[in-house]
Amino acid sequence: MELKPVSLSSKNDIEKIFRTENSSSADYCFGNIYMWDKLYEQKFCIIEDRLVMLIGGMGEEYFSFPVGSGDIAPAFDEMRAYCTENGLTLKLCGVTDKHRALMESAFPDEFSYTPEREYFDYLYPIDKLISYSGKHLHAKKNHCNKFESENEWRFVSLTPELIPACEKMLEKWSEKEAERLSQSIINEHDAILRGFSDYVNLGLEGGVLLANGSIAGFAIGERLSETCFCEHFEKAFTDIPGAYPVVCREFAKMIKTKHPEICYVNREDDLGSPSLRQSKLSYQPELLLTKYTAVEL
Repeated sequence: MELKPVSLSSKNDIEKIFRTENSSSADYCFGNIYMWDKLYEQKFCIIEDRLVMLIGGMGEEYFSFPVGSGDIAPAFDEMRAYCTENGLTLKLCGVTDKHRALMESAFPDEFSYTPEREYFDYLYPIDKLISYSGKHLHAKKNHCNKFESENEWRFVSLTPELIPACEKMLEKWSEKEAERLSQSIINEHDAILRGFSDYVNLGLEGGVLLANGSIAGFAIGERLSETCFCEHFEKAFTDIPGAYPVVCREFAKMIKTKHPEICYVNREDDLGSPSLRQSKLSYQPELLLTKYTAVEL
């Protein structure tokens, strides 16, 4: 198994596999892999028609589930051989229910499965994010109304020309939020900058909220599957009331305009952060996409 680092030149080969998989999991879009690679130090190879991805940057080596098509056994044979050679136990992270079913069918009673709540993805109907309809989202609509009444604003596409200004906004955001910055948010900051540096080549899409002539927030994402869009990052100034729900709503509108077939937005996981979990739950997700860590027994 010849594992090689992830690079922009890997994009076409990896995305071909992801298109076949057509998963709603945020783990299976190239932009996410590339932007977070500084932290996770991923390596990959393709075994027959499946993608084998080794994640090794967190002090312990895991594989992701070998997505793609065809028999999963050849990929598992290679992963097991790697673990045997390196004195490791085979572990897979981000295993969805669909993947677990495939593993249990092919390898009954050979793995344990532990749900990892902090890595569950939050999926929302895009029309609900656009309208904030229903009593549970009424507060979001009120926050938007307040923002609109207090600001001269517009929401525009994030073009390469706007990236330097967004980087400055991100720096200001970090300064204002310095007291509560966790290591995960610092890692996220690095991932956003990596995404900005190769924004066009990665095929990312974004939107920028302008309020009174200044950037109040932005959002970045990419197409995930035939009917699901993945929002990777969303930033707004918390001292501008309503900025966050407006960014969320307007980005959903932009996505739907560009991609009318999109039905869901995956706004990724909460990394176990209580405040982030509360925020993501407040937008009333329709589905929490379960993910397991699978360990060979």
